Amino acid sequence: MTRACALVFATAAAALLAGAPGAASAQKWYEKAVKKVEGKFTPAEAKPGQTVTFTLTVELNDGYHTYPTAQPDKQAAGMVNVIKFPHPGTVIFVGATEDPKDFVTKEEPDIGIKELRVNVGKAVYTHKAVVSPKATAGETKVKLAAFELSVCDKMNCFPAKTVPVEAALKVLDGPAVPVEKAYADEVTKALAGK
Repeated sequence: MTRACALVFATAAAALLAGAPGAASAQKWYEKAVKKVEGKFTPAEAKPGQTVTFTLTVELNDGYHTYPTAQPDKQAAGMVNVIKFPHPGTVIFVGATEDPKDFVTKEEPDIGIKELRVNVGKAVYTHKAVVSPKATAGETKVKLAAFELSVCDKMNCFPAKTVPVEAALKVLDGPAVPVEKAYADEVTKALAGK
């Protein structure tokens, strides 16, 4: 992201906040840049207590890039996507989000960034979740509390867009299975807070 790109990003964000004319058209970048945003659980059917993997996939058209949820360079801390998980319910999100493994690293010396990670094409974020041992059997949809997607092209960075994301999960009938040891404390704490 060049200094010009940073300036364009700041200007676009200010225009959106001010509700200035043209602010509505600022969101049209999403239709041009994004092929697909999809959430899913693997496996799609699980017993109470079982660990599943939530996958958030972002597919971009050529010429656009997005970001991980965390940057190694503090100067690039604002160039991230934000994923907010829901409070414990049918599933309890545990551990940390794993950012896409396929990224490109570049330097942006004009704005003091030595290592900026960007994702082109397909970006896949994963996060472990445990089906609540207290979950009742049946189909359910789990909706992210928020997904704020940041996208840039070669010249511009666009204002982040909040994209709704949900994933279907079928809770199987039967007694709960033991929660994996690695996540037992997090699950116990989440259930105690309900």
